Amino acid sequence: MGYYDDHYEPYEQTRRKRRSGSFVSALVGAVLGGLLVLMSIPALSRWDILPYDVVPNQRAEEEPKTEENGTPPIRQSVSVDVTTAVTKAIDQVSDAVVGVVNIQEASFWSQGGEAGVGSGVIYKKAGGRAFIVTNHHVVENASQLEVSLKDGTRVPAKLLGSDVLMDLAVLEIDAKHVKKVAQFGNSDTVKPGEPVIAIGNPLGLQFAGSVTQGIISGTNRTVEVDLDQDGAPDWNAEVLQTDAAINPGNSGGALVNIKGQVIGINSMKIAQEAVEGIGFAIPINTAIPIISDLEKYGQVRRPYMGVELRSLSDIPSYHLQATLHLPPNVTEGAAVIQVVPMSPAAQAGLKQFDVIVALDGEKIRNVLDLRKYLYTKKSIGDQMKVTFYRDGKKRTVTMKLARESY
Repeated sequence: MGYYDDHYEPYEQTRRKRRSGSFVSALVGAVLGGLLVLMSIPALSRWDILPYDVVPNQRAEEEPKTEENGTPPIRQSVSVDVTTAVTKAIDQVSDAVVGVVNIQEASFWSQGGEAGVGSGVIYKKAGGRAFIVTNHHVVENASQLEVSLKDGTRVPAKLLGSDVLMDLAVLEIDAKHVKKVAQFGNSDTVKPGEPVIAIGNPLGLQFAGSVTQGIISGTNRTVEVDLDQDGAPDWNAEVLQTDAAINPGNSGGALVNIKGQVIGINSMKIAQEAVEGIGFAIPINTAIPIISDLEKYGQVRRPYMGVELRSLSDIPSYHLQATLHLPPNVTEGAAVIQVVPMSPAAQAGLKQFDVIVALDGEKIRNVLDLRKYLYTKKSIGDQMKVTFYRDGKKRTVTMKLARESY
């Protein structure tokens, strides 16, 4: 009687052979079935039996396709219209934005020639003449001026007037060269976030008519301006702030709203490595009366007091009591350093060392406050109440403002 294990090996060999045979048969069947399916796919696709579309191979795509009648298919080109509100605004005003070339004569200190190129805006045609607004610093010290039109034509220009305080100037050229003038908008209605476009000549005429787009970053911004380069601010310029790129050469160009209207004259840019995307423009509503005076009179006719002033903050504290005799609580105001004879101030009775602290009841903290109130709130011929301290006592006089004689 043998053990059960004596018969296990022959049995296992037989079972392995059966398995091997079954596996080979299954593999052959799968291969044949796959080939059959692949061969039948085109026919099934033509009969729309398959639940999906069959994508032809690259070679098939390269072969020209024909219609059922044997004619080649008709190929159509698609035209995309890229006209937008921005492009329409640019088309409306770009022809009126020009280059302004400052040409200076040779001197002991310089070789002469083109001292710089800025931008300008043609805003008016009348009597065979065309008028252009630009910045004062663009035309400063020029012995000759030229205007470069959009088509590259350069024509001589005449300086009608310039104002350093507002950094504006007006030029005149022959109107026969001008096809379009810009339309002024309303800068008082501008809102932060409103889209704007800056047009000008950054880095010179090789980039003439360049366009940059941005938004209004802020309105009624105040920037201190040092006019005589003595390190002390002489004027607070109220400007529009934008992130539209404004570079050297853009000065005097147009800041335009989405309607194609000029809402500002680009004037300055903070040029610091750590600051980007901050540009400034003179609001057009502020510029219009200045432009009008420069065009008509060659200068800005501002009300005139006839005093030389200094802010109390610029005076040593010792002199506040010893020289000006001010009460200890008076630390802000504008001290009168000199009075022009026969001026409105002299006729009103103001004297040296008087300290002005209010105009028409509005507090005056420094010289900038006084100039801003005088130039923006008052006109030639107006009456103005002046409150001041003299020898420690507060007084008030009424002054009739006159026009400064140049």
